[in-house]
Amino acid sequence: MQPVNIGLLGLGTVGGGTATVLTRNAGEIARRAGREIRIARAAARSYDADAIEGLDQIGQIGEDAFAVVDDPQVDIVIELIGGYSPARELVLRAIDNGKHVVTANKALIALHGNEIFAAAQRAGVTVAFEAAVAGGIPIIKALREGLAANHIEWIAGIINGTGNFILTEMRDKGRDFGDVLAEAQRLGYAEADPSFDVEGTDAAHKLTILGSLAFGIPLQFDKTFTEGISKIEPQDVAYAAELGYRIKHLGITRRADAGIEMRVHPTLVPQRRLLANVDGVMNAVLVKGDAVGPTLYYGAGAGALPTASAVVADVVDVVRALTADPHNRVPHLAFQPGELADTPVLAMDDVETAYYLRMQALDRPGVMASIAGILGEQGISIEAIKQKEPAQGETHVPLIMLSHRVKETCMNTALERISALGAVSGEIVRIRMEALAG
Repeated sequence: MQPVNIGLLGLGTVGGGTATVLTRNAGEIARRAGREIRIARAAARSYDADAIEGLDQIGQIGEDAFAVVDDPQVDIVIELIGGYSPARELVLRAIDNGKHVVTANKALIALHGNEIFAAAQRAGVTVAFEAAVAGGIPIIKALREGLAANHIEWIAGIINGTGNFILTEMRDKGRDFGDVLAEAQRLGYAEADPSFDVEGTDAAHKLTILGSLAFGIPLQFDKTFTEGISKIEPQDVAYAAELGYRIKHLGITRRADAGIEMRVHPTLVPQRRLLANVDGVMNAVLVKGDAVGPTLYYGAGAGALPTASAVVADVVDVVRALTADPHNRVPHLAFQPGELADTPVLAMDDVETAYYLRMQALDRPGVMASIAGILGEQGISIEAIKQKEPAQGETHVPLIMLSHRVKETCMNTALERISALGAVSGEIVRIRMEALAG
């Protein structure tokens, strides 16, 4: 049987790792796929030859990515250049040329996936994207295949290693956000411009994909609520620990009565939960299905070889299905294309969750009663209150509260009114809480 020819776009961290895995494990991969898989062509503007094993086994390396997708000898295109453009144009051109595509590009799928999958459906080809979410963790395959019998209730995930590293260091060593971020940049965990990671955009791309797979809705990145971790202070990390919680930057999608929740934000999680104990740069995704219950998927969410592991697994899947009827392949977004639902994605105001609140309140009689009265008028019930001792010479004291679940719009109204009280100074810190109970 003829070998399957790969066209590899990008020889950076993940591209180099993919070339390494495909050549190093060529025999094992062929045994699993049923055919030899070889890199016939690659396109890259620059690459580190010393870091890539098997570079001499690539048929041809050039700079023109479009020449690769237009090569009639190439069967599968692996897109690992990242970003929106020219990745979108390259993927659509490959599809128009009748080629299957494997990508690790979460931004591309989150923003342009609906268009790309429709084009692939018309062309009868597959677009595989396991590596786009949580690196080497096979969460997409789990949602599309392993959990296909389930009515998914919710997903909560640590899906950005940079943010998780920062929060872990802040908790374990009491360090400031800026200090840990600078170290993450020195270690290569964070980019020179870290906003995609620390402000939640990267996680929102991934959550958009997970929500679509879980609930059978179109990809809707623009409706995913996003809040970063740059305002988290060491004192909030410490107070959370005193109350039995840890702060994690979570992507959460949940089926509610009125629609689908899609949100990324810092979250207090009970420290006894497995998800609360995922530290450093590791990723983890917790999925709750009605039949299977809660299942946790843990592993390396980034890196050359872990991500390459997912890319090559997709290639093997595509090779296995090359001769299959296109209509009988696993659907791109888990549900058959004509069965995607128009269930709305909820605005954050309509999401119900619990809250951690910290404010500076004047230490005098009646202040607590005023705050409690405002909360009560908005239907907000308090689970716990902790008042700290005032610092020497200070007239205001830190007041920490944990609320029961309430709609965000009610909490927004209450906090606006509390902020207007003369007895409350400075900004009120609000962090959402999730029990994540099975």
